[in-house]
Formats: sequence, C-alpha cells, structure tokens
Amino acid sequence: MRIGVALALSIAMTSTAFAGGGFEIVIPGRPGVPVIINGVDASYSVVEGDWGLGKGTHVQPTVYGGRYIDPVPHVGHYYPSAGRMPGYGRLEIEPPANRRLPEPAESYHQSWSAQSAPLPAQSNVPVNPPEIIYAPRDYRRGPEHLPR
Repeated sequence: MRIGVALALSIAMTSTAFAGGGFEIVIPGRPGVPVIINGVDASYSVVEGDWGLGKGTHVQPTVYGGRYIDPVPHVGHYYPSAGRMPGYGRLEIEPPANRRLPEPAESYHQSWSAQSAPLPAQSNVPVNPPEIIYAPRDYRRGPEHLPR
C-alpha cells in the first residue's frame, strides 16, 4: 500500500514538469493593441515553442492563425513636382474667375463674460465672538519648577 501511494505521489509531482512544453493562446493586454511576434500579429492565435525569459534556450516560436504585418506600409505617394495627377483622392476643379459669387454671409457676433456673486457686507468685529478655549498644560515634559 505504501509503495502504491509513493508511486502515485511521485508520478503526480513529476507530471507538472511536462506542463510548460505545450502551446499558448495569445490574448492582448489592451483591446486594439496587437501582439507582434517576428512580424506576425499573434493576437488570439496559438503560439508553439519554448521561448521567453524563463527558459534557458531560445527556439523560434511558431504562430498558428496569425497574419503578417508589414512594418512599413506601402502607400501611394503624390509628388506635385512630377506634374502627374494622383491616382486617387478628390478631383480639384478650379472655378473660372468671372463666375457669379454667392451672397455674403450675415454678420455674426457672440461674446461671453463671467463675474463673481456680490459678497455680503462684513463687520470688523463679529457680533457674537467665540469663547476663548484654553489648552490644557502638558505635564509629560516634567514639572515646571525644574530648570531646563
């Protein structure tokens, strides 16, 4: 009986050593901020491999379900000095100089101001002054008749 319990205990204790070699599901810490591993967006995908600061070796991780992220996005550029029109965007149409102009807009003016509420009249001497409260003597320093 004791041998069976010892065997079961040793099997249970050594099985946790094999728990770190599996796969991990990557969940971002903040919504909208991707987790990038070697140029691949690994958010909500499976990552397999022995990697991280806690491991003695570094094995290239494999990302299943991620998508490639281009570090420098390729966008179209428009250089007006080339003399060519852009391939996309709004088409600028210059109106003729002798066109009929629209009516001028009506005048508009708005202003804001702020001021404090008026204070009530104050007298120099309070009508009902507070009573004088004397603080108790502090006898923790010793009697007062001893020189310091």
